[in-house]
Amino acid sequence: MKKSTGLVILVMATLLFASATNLMASGAQESSDGAPRTLVISTWGLGEDVLWQDVYAPFEAAYNCKVVLEVGTTAERYTKLSSNPNSTVDVIELSQKAAADGYAAKLFAKVDYSKIPNSQQLLPGAKDMTKNGFGPAYTLNSIGIIYNPAATGFEIKEWADLWRPELANRISIPALSTTFGPAMVYVAADYAKIPVAKDKGVAAFKALGDLKKNIVKTYTKSSDLANMFSSGEIVAAIVGDFAIPIITKALPEAQFVVPASGTYANFNTIDVVATSKNKDLAYAYINWRISKDLQAKTAASLNETPINTSVVLTPELAANKTYGAVAKRARAVDFALANPLMTEWTDTWNRVLNN
Repeated sequence: MKKSTGLVILVMATLLFASATNLMASGAQESSDGAPRTLVISTWGLGEDVLWQDVYAPFEAAYNCKVVLEVGTTAERYTKLSSNPNSTVDVIELSQKAAADGYAAKLFAKVDYSKIPNSQQLLPGAKDMTKNGFGPAYTLNSIGIIYNPAATGFEIKEWADLWRPELANRISIPALSTTFGPAMVYVAADYAKIPVAKDKGVAAFKALGDLKKNIVKTYTKSSDLANMFSSGEIVAAIVGDFAIPIITKALPEAQFVVPASGTYANFNTIDVVATSKNKDLAYAYINWRISKDLQAKTAASLNETPINTSVVLTPELAANKTYGAVAKRARAVDFALANPLMTEWTDTWNRVLNN
């Protein structure tokens, strides 16, 4: 019994020492009474159980803190933050577009990257994003087509296949307000063969009007697609690669394809909210999220593409990610062009697809 008690004391002492070491290394300050501090993170709810296991619980243990989540869609969380000057959120994870809106609205604090050493290991594209002074990207994703080959009756290879008459009332696409909503406008523009930059999306919305007969509904949460596939409500959808695991869990026979003609990519970012009173702990979380060990772990458990260059994926792990050959043919949505058009696009989207 005494040996057991001694072992428990030793383990506790080791954990406390590791926690103190992490706090000192990160610059995060311990509370005056030694009690765990609270870090409020705004994020998506997708894969929350795995996130707790692989990301949040280990961070709590390492930094003697308590993580509190505020979950929801990108649009829900951004709107809530932007309309509440007394928000308690410390860190927010957003799509590239929403983050750009936040920079313009001065919602986020500039980041001292000397306190985030793992930022030196970012991919060139992700490192370029840090030049604006705000938070870094922590993963890269892109869109493709996921479908049930047994239900479609034909192989889907390209974006244009989604306009085929055999798919009438059988597909779903992301709503404009979602991470990849703006990319849908670009996909439609490619189908119309008139770039968005040339006509500000006019031809794209005409193409989306032609696609409407095939669309059962637009979705705001990619997790909803799992139920839609399982029930047979849809046989194909356009989706970000991060959602593949939850869909294939519900429908193992589902196949994901990234068209050879190309795809559109998005960086998910982590930003420190300007009003946060825990900026040192927020820095520690960012450094943790982009660390080599955690990036390797979430590549496997959450299908997140690592942006830490120290992580090298096996061919098996690289599958269904914006990595290697897929990353090379991924293009970026021009948010400098798209964001000023978003109000007009929203009106047109609702008129074309929601009436």
